[in-house]
Amino acid sequence: MSVTVARVYDPPTADRVFVDRLWPRGIRKDDPRIGRWCKDVAPSNELRSWYHANRDQYEVFAARYREELAGDPSASALGELRELASAGDVEIATAAKDVEHSHVPVIVAALRSS
Repeated sequence: MSVTVARVYDPPTADRVFVDRLWPRGIRKDDPRIGRWCKDVAPSNELRSWYHANRDQYEVFAARYREELAGDPSASALGELRELASAGDVEIATAAKDVEHSHVPVIVAALRSS
């Protein structure tokens, strides 16, 4: 299993899964850089809005997001990602500018811990 991370604006290098809740700016709906869109694995709108207002509290955000990933529909979407990752290389894509302090590292850690 190989899980890599990229920004959605870059060309894909593996089977790509876009994991943001909101559609990225400047990308058409039929753009091949998206791959699959798995928005149910993204943080809820409430958590996303909270983190946007509290950017200095990444650890709190990550803990709250891990709790969300344990419940549906996030848990089901994470299960789909696990199946894809177990079948081959997967590239997790996001439009976030600061990928290191986004929801993506939490997703990758959850995939690697299973």
